[in-house]
Amino acid sequence: MEKTAGELYEERQKRINDAIQLKKTDRVPIWFHDTGFFPAKYAGITFEDAMYNTGKLFTAYKKTMKDFEPDAFSSPFTVVHVPGETHETLDIKQVKWPGHGVSPLHTFQFVEGEYMKADEYDIFLDDPTDFTIRYYLPRILGAMSPLSTTPPIKSFLSGYFGLSPSAAFATGAVVKAFESFYKAGLSVQKHMSDLSSFHEDMKALGFPLSFGGGALAPFDLLSDMLRGMRGLMLDMYRQPEKVLAAIDKVTSMSIEQASSSATSNGNPIIFITLHRGAHGFMSPKQFETFYWPSLKKLILALIDKGLIPCPFFEGDYTSRLEYLAELPKGKVIGQFDSTDPVKAKKILGDTMCIAGMMPLSHLQTASFDKVEEYTKKLIDVVGEGGGFIMGPRGSMDESDPERVKVWVNLTKQYGVYK
Repeated sequence: MEKTAGELYEERQKRINDAIQLKKTDRVPIWFHDTGFFPAKYAGITFEDAMYNTGKLFTAYKKTMKDFEPDAFSSPFTVVHVPGETHETLDIKQVKWPGHGVSPLHTFQFVEGEYMKADEYDIFLDDPTDFTIRYYLPRILGAMSPLSTTPPIKSFLSGYFGLSPSAAFATGAVVKAFESFYKAGLSVQKHMSDLSSFHEDMKALGFPLSFGGGALAPFDLLSDMLRGMRGLMLDMYRQPEKVLAAIDKVTSMSIEQASSSATSNGNPIIFITLHRGAHGFMSPKQFETFYWPSLKKLILALIDKGLIPCPFFEGDYTSRLEYLAELPKGKVIGQFDSTDPVKAKKILGDTMCIAGMMPLSHLQTASFDKVEEYTKKLIDVVGEGGGFIMGPRGSMDESDPERVKVWVNLTKQYGVYK
């Protein structure tokens, strides 16, 4: 008898939950944790189409999930945070998107820069909100550049006698900036409403959402969004105290933001992106000083709130595995990239659910035999005894549908627990 969508949903969700708790289930679950623009490619639309017509993107995502039937899917939000029109309205400088700076057939490209200058730590630490409004937004959004001329928000604290600074908000440029923000806000509001409806549609079809919120590792938030890699690497030598103070400040902000997003989505899994902590970016001593303490604090705080952190250990974390073993048992999903799967299972098999590890190159150009060989290796090694979720190492944007089909089908057939 064919299972209902509700039964399939519960079955798939149980596979994921059992794996998180390091239990054996009926088979190794497989999720598309970062589907990216793969559905657009699969459905025959350009990535630019997906950016500007999210209806087409949602249709492509739905077709992809129904055809491949993973145990969980990633939200289209992971690839289209806001529609293409919103990018244009705000004149976003921090991203190049399909058809605007990159090919209509390629994914977006983050534009890293020193959006906080080396001598602005004190301004940021004193008042992050004021820094965001008058320094950060004008630098990353062309439409918001007039906000750099406005007075500090705290100048209004003297109440009635301090209202004179409000005159700055009446200039034509500032008014136009707020009009752009309002227009963008309406677009994003609709986008988020449409996403919520799409998630409900997917649930009705029997597919759980892979994660309900996201966060950046505190060091990476400072590096990616504010100082840039070069700037922060220099700061670790030139002004380490300022770096640590800023990391402490953004850690509490990350905890609050991630908790809020999980609550609104009703999904406790929090995806945490990590970029600079891998082997090759910093020494073990730097990792111990600048990276691991704040990341561990973020993970433990989310666990205390009843959430399930899912850090993506991008790059090679083989030399960092002993640190990860400090985390509570059965409370974390470790999404891994190029870390040694044998060592990861040996060191972390009793600590955390291991996810990912399927090379994107295999899903793009490898022979079908090689796809099958590596799929079996991951199931035999990492899947032994449970606690493994098969998934891609990163975004599936350029994956070949036929190779993905071989990978998914073999996981379901070969990954059965006895």
